[in-house]
Amino acid sequence: MVDLTRDADGCLHARLLDAVEGRSGRVYADRLREQAVEVTVTVEHAALDPFRGYMNAIRDELPDAVAVLDAFHIVKWAGNALDEVRRRVQQATLRRRGHKDDPLLRIRRTLLTGTEHLTDRQRARLDRYLPLGDPEGEVELAWTIYQAVRGIYHAASPAGGREQAEELLDTLHTCPVKEVARLGRTLRQCRTEVLAYFTTGGVSNGGTEAINAVIEKTRRSPTASGTSPTTASASCSPPTGHGPYRRPSRAPEPC
Repeated sequence: MVDLTRDADGCLHARLLDAVEGRSGRVYADRLREQAVEVTVTVEHAALDPFRGYMNAIRDELPDAVAVLDAFHIVKWAGNALDEVRRRVQQATLRRRGHKDDPLLRIRRTLLTGTEHLTDRQRARLDRYLPLGDPEGEVELAWTIYQAVRGIYHAASPAGGREQAEELLDTLHTCPVKEVARLGRTLRQCRTEVLAYFTTGGVSNGGTEAINAVIEKTRRSPTASGTSPTTASASCSPPTGHGPYRRPSRAPEPC
């Protein structure tokens, strides 16, 4: 659990409040219940991953808080749908897995680049290879949807972003591309949490993800972070299995 409160200047200073073992809605709900009034009455917004267990825990234990689905994960869902379409079309047209010189494999990373970041060279690659590898236009349609999902978080105003988001939520599930339609059905199930982003000042889970990365680094390699194994295991979930292999250090040979 991470405090994502912004300061008077609007800057976010993520602060780790607690870390408990387990990644289930029940664990989260039990921990919130233990905190009782001190936490539950002060939380106004709760940014969360797209996991139904967390949503249920917030609904039951923080009934007055507004749950906000993290923008990063929504864009990632759209990117995964695009990648699934690309792989399926490639299999259907070539009857095999992709090779490095295949049209769609050549542009797999470019497809996941925001249009505002595309260089002239990247745009030329899309114009060249998309028609060659995507005869029915399914990948191009999925790419357009991916860019539209990204676009709702780059709108000129929250009202504009919400309007674009509502249009996507109302239409995506009818898309003829099955992977995109599945994305649309998933987003419709989280409609309230998706739209809450635009009414809460853009609450983001980015601070939580950053702290999770630090915790994971400490868990996997405590010595690399300058933390003793005892401290690391006490502050986060105990490691499972063996950590990454590291070549044993060798004493320098005498000159």
